[in-house]
Amino acid sequence: MATAANVNSSDIDFYYWPTPNGQKVAIFLEEAQVRYRVHPVDISKGMQFAPDFEKISPNNRMPVIVDRQLDASVFESGAILLHLAERTGQFIPANPQGRIEVLQWLFWQMGGLGPILGQTVFFRNYALEQLPLAIDRFTNETMRLYNVLNKRLADREYIAGEYSIADMATYPWVVQFAKQGIEIEDFPHVARWLKRIENRPAVKRAYTLAEAVRPSQLTDEQRKQLFAQQKQVA
Repeated sequence: MATAANVNSSDIDFYYWPTPNGQKVAIFLEEAQVRYRVHPVDISKGMQFAPDFEKISPNNRMPVIVDRQLDASVFESGAILLHLAERTGQFIPANPQGRIEVLQWLFWQMGGLGPILGQTVFFRNYALEQLPLAIDRFTNETMRLYNVLNKRLADREYIAGEYSIADMATYPWVVQFAKQGIEIEDFPHVARWLKRIENRPAVKRAYTLAEAVRPSQLTDEQRKQLFAQQKQVA
């Protein structure tokens, strides 16, 4: 694997678990051909609450990267994508107009699409009690967001023109459409975009990484840890 511009093979430590947010960063690292070291953070075992991890991720969430060359850690997947794009000079346009296009859709994913789709998946699939009000609320908003994305993709191959960190941020959430109660055939432009992203070799490699670290089956205690996500307070 070639080394990206200005990033040496030992520079990036990647603290990762194969959630949609973890996959965003994995996709970038593979697309940009950055050599990195993976440090699995098994959130089903509560590893995100370990004191050493909390030092680099005060929100007790992954992914996190440590950029050794800059002696800096970066948490929040959107911030990581932006940092890596600027650091490598890839997947974000240099011109102001193109940069604006990418950033607004990146923040659309971070502020709206990801949180809403995450709640939809939880209430439809994993909540101990089925709550029709919550399911309807989040499913309806999910459908609205899919309509926004479908319209956006009606006349272009990628969200912000050329393939960018906006696509990398969005794909891992949208690829879970079945768990969100979405019939992807109802959104044909999104469906075509999904196939286009899925067929990229770097994306395939990023999902191979997911399979390498994901446990084959969760125990009841791991499932409780995964979906409670509450730190014990002393």
